[in-house]
Amino acid sequence: MDHSAGLPPFPSTEAAVTALRETADRHGREFLVEHAVGADQSARRTAAGAFAVTDEDGSLPHEALIELPGSPEIEIQVFSEGDSHITVEGITFHDVPTAHAPAFLDAVLARRARVKTTWYPPFARLIVPLPGDITYKEVVTMAHGAGMTRWLSSIIR
Repeated sequence: MDHSAGLPPFPSTEAAVTALRETADRHGREFLVEHAVGADQSARRTAAGAFAVTDEDGSLPHEALIELPGSPEIEIQVFSEGDSHITVEGITFHDVPTAHAPAFLDAVLARRARVKTTWYPPFARLIVPLPGDITYKEVVTMAHGAGMTRWLSSIIR
């Protein structure tokens, strides 16, 4: 399913970081950001040649790692290709379009996210609904009773 339909991409990584910072500020959350600029610093360009800072097309990749300490603990990796990895309480949502990241963050911080569980077989899933009938779901690992943090337990519905 293509979740990116309907939302224009951010023009830059910095624009995405600004939108995410504004969302965190609305919820009174601390916001820490670390930037990686250049092919030699980018997590996805480990094969960059020696002393190469630009991609082969001459562009300068820019990634950001954002941390929101507290409860829930959130980490967002913003990639220059237009996607993000969002980790909430240790549960990673891969390949979220960066255009959705502020709405995703808002849904989690506004407690619209929920955990759905089944008793048999024991199973849990973190569900994050976004406007426009878009929903992200990821499995909560419950092996040996681990995986359910206090915050995750508080949003079981």
